[in-house]
Amino acid sequence: MGAVVLNRAAVVSELEEHRQRLEERNEALKTDLDAARDENRQAKYELERLQWQQKRDVEDLNRRHRDTIDDLSRQHRTAIEDLSKELDQLKDEETKEHQARIDALNRHYQQELEDERQKKDREIQDLRARMGNEQQDLNLELQRKDREIRDARLECDSLRDDLEREKSLKGSLQTNITELSAANTTLEAKINSLRSHVEFLESDSKAQSDSFASMEARLQEALAAAEEARRKLIKEETERRVLFNKYQELKGNIRVMCRVRPAITDDASAEAGISFPDEKTSAEIVLAGPEEKSSLGVVSRKNYPFEFDRVFAPAVQNEEIFGEISQLVQSALDGYNVCIFCYGQTGSGKTYTMSSEDGMIPRATHMIYDTMTKLKEKSWEYTMEGSFVEVYNEELNDLLTPNDRSADARSRKLEIRHDEARKQTTIVNCKTVQLNSASSVERILDEAQKNRSVAATKANERSSRSHSVFILKLVGENVATGERCEGTLNLVDLAGSERLKHSQAEGDRMKETQNINKSLSCLGDVIEALGRGSGHIPYRNSKLTHLLQYSLGGNSKTLMFVMVSPLETHLKETLTSLRFATKVHNTHIGTAKATKKIRGSE
Repeated sequence: MGAVVLNRAAVVSELEEHRQRLEERNEALKTDLDAARDENRQAKYELERLQWQQKRDVEDLNRRHRDTIDDLSRQHRTAIEDLSKELDQLKDEETKEHQARIDALNRHYQQELEDERQKKDREIQDLRARMGNEQQDLNLELQRKDREIRDARLECDSLRDDLEREKSLKGSLQTNITELSAANTTLEAKINSLRSHVEFLESDSKAQSDSFASMEARLQEALAAAEEARRKLIKEETERRVLFNKYQELKGNIRVMCRVRPAITDDASAEAGISFPDEKTSAEIVLAGPEEKSSLGVVSRKNYPFEFDRVFAPAVQNEEIFGEISQLVQSALDGYNVCIFCYGQTGSGKTYTMSSEDGMIPRATHMIYDTMTKLKEKSWEYTMEGSFVEVYNEELNDLLTPNDRSADARSRKLEIRHDEARKQTTIVNCKTVQLNSASSVERILDEAQKNRSVAATKANERSSRSHSVFILKLVGENVATGERCEGTLNLVDLAGSERLKHSQAEGDRMKETQNINKSLSCLGDVIEALGRGSGHIPYRNSKLTHLLQYSLGGNSKTLMFVMVSPLETHLKETLTSLRFATKVHNTHIGTAKATKKIRGSE
């Protein structure tokens, strides 16, 4: 037990000594830490002093450097002046030496150019050999295209045969009408003669009674024959409409025609290279592009061919052009929605084609009046009303109402409303005029032209800054068959399609040009969506397409005139217009349907 106590005391004593050593060591470490902190503070002070000293040295160096640069600049200017004097002295000698070197270099370069030309000749020969093989491939492709063209022409000839049969049928129908009219006149004369005989033969004798009965029977037979002829005439008119629409569908429900306006005395620019290679069908136009210069200095022009349903050369008059669209005017009378519009740059002849004294609008209305008169013989009665609006800066304006800035006029803002069932469009607060004569159409054309928005641009002194839309609504009723049809004819003169850079428009003119190009772009988007059969057609992206919604889609017939200027300065705009027209020409929309009803079937 005593040994254990001694061991514990020894351990405690040892631990106590160890603790003391640790405390001493701790004190020493604290002393070292204080010394290290003092050294750190001293080092920081020294570092700050060195930084300040370095900053002063840098500033001194910069100052000395600037002084040195100023001295060098003065020395440099002095040296330049001296060198200039020496250069003036050496100019003559250097010029002579330089000329001699130039002559030597010319001889050297001529030799190199001759070597390069020989090398290029060899490359051209190799290229011609390769092109010969490519030419054979192209010839095979051209032969295939020729076969396709022949097939297309055969189909076109078939369509022409159908047209000839239609014309023959129409001629026979007109002959029948004439014969029936003559027969009707003869029957009326016979009726009058029989009536006079009846009055003469009125008596109680049996012979006179028998004669009277015989004449009465003949009269009834004549009346029955006249009624049968009338029914046949109405039936033939119905068949004509069916055949006529089938023929229109074969030609396509969206067609594109191109017209090149003639050069006029006011045109200061030279004429562009335009040719019409297809004299038989008049369906092709070839435009010579701008001059291009090759690396060897050879000037050439690239040809741009385009093909449409019909191409009109500058010499063609409005009368011949209307002959192509008259069938669409007939379709409007038959109950279809029809849209005919002119597209092209400012000054290409759109307004002249559409609204001049012998333009499409006056000719269309005259044709409608003549046709309405003839259809009365077939029991058809028509009414026609017209309205005239413009789309200006994405707003609708009524061209038959003078410009009025009053608060009451602003409250009568035009609104577009669509009737989905009837496929008809109504413009609320728009003036509508009953058209009972051709002269009434001429009056509203003059009035609309005065109210239309025009302005001067760098492209044209009097440029149409809006799209004008002449809307004819035709409603026909057949009192014999109970049929009723509603058709709409839209004749559209689009604003100039020139690019903003070409028109050089500024301020309000620039805003107008931007809105014009936006609406024309939207028109292209709508036609492209129709061609794809898209479920959503973006009619509402523009006031123009929203207004023409039922005259652009599958329930309508559409014709676009692309108007072309013949001038070289308008070449780029012309190419842009023809490319847009080609895009439209390659679009196929659905089958048009007439808006027809039988009275009492509603």
